[in-house]
Amino acid sequence: MSLHPRFHRLTPLALAVATAAGFSLTASAREDPATLSTLTVTAKGYEADTLDTPNATLTLDASEASATESVGSLFRGQPGTAVKSDGAWGQNPVLRGLQKESIVLQVDGVRLNSAQPQGALASFASLGLLESIEVVKGPGSVLHGSGALGGAVNLRTPDATFTDTATLQGRVSASAGSVDKSLGGGALLQAANPDHALVLGATGRDVGDYDTPEGRVENSGFESHALLAKYAFRLAEGHRLQLNLQYQEDRDVWYPGSAKRAPSPALGTLTIHSPRQERELYELSYEGELGPGTLETSLYRQEAFRQIRGYSSGLDRNQVRNDVTFTTDGARAQYRLPLGERHLLTLGAETWEMSGDPQRFRFQGASNDEVASSPFRNGTIESRGVFVQDEVMFDDWTLMLGARYDSVTGDADVKGSGPGATTEGLRNTSDTLSWSIGAIYNASPLLNPYVSLGSAYRAPDMRERFEDAERGDGFFHLGNPQLDPEQSTSLEIGLKGRSERGEYQLAAFHTRIDDYIAGRVTGLTNPQGTPIKRTENLDRVEIQGVEAGFVVPLEGDLAGGDWRLTGSATWLRGTNKQDDEPLFQMPAPEATLGIGQRPEQGFHWHAQIRGVARQDRTADSFSNDTERATPGYATADLTLGWSFGPAGGFSDLEAGLELTNLFDRGYREHLTDQPEGSDLLAPGRGALLSLRGRF
Repeated sequence: MSLHPRFHRLTPLALAVATAAGFSLTASAREDPATLSTLTVTAKGYEADTLDTPNATLTLDASEASATESVGSLFRGQPGTAVKSDGAWGQNPVLRGLQKESIVLQVDGVRLNSAQPQGALASFASLGLLESIEVVKGPGSVLHGSGALGGAVNLRTPDATFTDTATLQGRVSASAGSVDKSLGGGALLQAANPDHALVLGATGRDVGDYDTPEGRVENSGFESHALLAKYAFRLAEGHRLQLNLQYQEDRDVWYPGSAKRAPSPALGTLTIHSPRQERELYELSYEGELGPGTLETSLYRQEAFRQIRGYSSGLDRNQVRNDVTFTTDGARAQYRLPLGERHLLTLGAETWEMSGDPQRFRFQGASNDEVASSPFRNGTIESRGVFVQDEVMFDDWTLMLGARYDSVTGDADVKGSGPGATTEGLRNTSDTLSWSIGAIYNASPLLNPYVSLGSAYRAPDMRERFEDAERGDGFFHLGNPQLDPEQSTSLEIGLKGRSERGEYQLAAFHTRIDDYIAGRVTGLTNPQGTPIKRTENLDRVEIQGVEAGFVVPLEGDLAGGDWRLTGSATWLRGTNKQDDEPLFQMPAPEATLGIGQRPEQGFHWHAQIRGVARQDRTADSFSNDTERATPGYATADLTLGWSFGPAGGFSDLEAGLELTNLFDRGYREHLTDQPEGSDLLAPGRGALLSLRGRF
């Protein structure tokens, strides 16, 4: 049975995908947008061209990024995305104003779960081991389950790919930065023959405290190293088995944005930090031709371990300690079945269980006795789901329909600690139906309008269900085990195209979220006098937005040609209907404009300006007046480099110099957590020297 030709189409790039959702050419894309692929796995569940996908997508080439950077940094300046930060290490991607709880973050398609208040899930993957980052914006629960209200982010390491003859290839990189005295490096090795494929990788980073125009940010550095091993074995023609092992350890990670005054003046300021944290992944997967279709299955265990400490400046020691491992065991299977030449039916099932038992202790009393104050004990979240997706291909347009049913159960042995702890009424099960429908019309390479309508959901996490604790907004939050899942409905209309004349993408969307999970002010206080918020399902919130990006080659013989003009823009507006005020922590409108030249060999460069508007739409009632307006700002970056081509035993050798924040502007990002009473500024002027080679 043969498929419609477009199911197999691997459209060659005349330019870059550089702006699969528009590129500001930061990090991975700043050097050469033309190296990026137009294919994405995350959007449809299999490798497909973005021009056949009725969604806004973004693909970042992580292999060209600096070894010292964090994954989240690549999202700064991209259309429809932002970065939520609580320090140099803790940088999380934000999609269309929705933060880590409302997007699904994956590593090689495996969901990364953790119920941590501080820190970034994305930083639990080393940028030096990644090949690409795929982003699909908009509701994605049909394929990705709970949490995909804003979309899905898939951090992809290099594939273990069979080759017709024995091959050996790889890459190495090293970098050094001035603004944070950082040093980093990494290496990846890929070996393969017709029946075996192996990928081995290792990276290391030593990042110091970074400088701002107003001084150094103390305790903003960290150390990190990571390992990767993939092995694939051909069982028979069309059948492969793969083992995927990943490990990362970070040390001395501080979160400067968490600093706040302690309830007792003697304690001074409390700041959260992690002396050590680890992520481990063990995955066994199978892919093979079964009957007329293709079966893909995966079994995995992923563990995120953290030592969490609350440092007291008044006592010059830790006042709180908490060691916790969040373990996720999961399985996923999907079967792709061609129905004639124009239909591709995908049937799937997914199950995972996340468990965590945070054991927190604090010192109290004149004798500084250590007292247990665990927010909950033996918490679990179990998810079971089945989904179906039908793709219908016509000569000029594609129709996609999908639906998914999920059942999610949360439970714990104990909620809270001390006299207020409870063991009753903690179990709760919710059943949810998600759906999507989308169509894209391929009128011409540069004219591909699309529309999509879909729903997604987010089941409450462990902290929202079970944790009774004080948080950074000045309230004591009471968890609520009987929360309902959030439900979103989103409409998106867009236009995208790609040809030798350039590439662009434009999208406008409206999202409504019902049963929004947040804290309601009760008017009560706890025994320490802290006002109480109870986590509840509030009224709806709405988010509207427009995003755009482009890459355009400039014709003529300007300095030898190979010039490209790039740009992007994002506008978002969120409203909290419950409190009749702006939605909490919405990114400000911003735009980027860049120009550069990238020949195949020799000198290359790229210059970019990023402008961010003032954000004065703050959630005063919801945040208890803790969300402050952010002034607008503009920054300029310049990247210089030289491609040597084959040299020194490498098939390709390249040196680069990146100059960031050229005018040393002092500014703060609106989504950066701020220490109480002060601003956490972004890094000042810096230089990053890098050397990369492939063999």
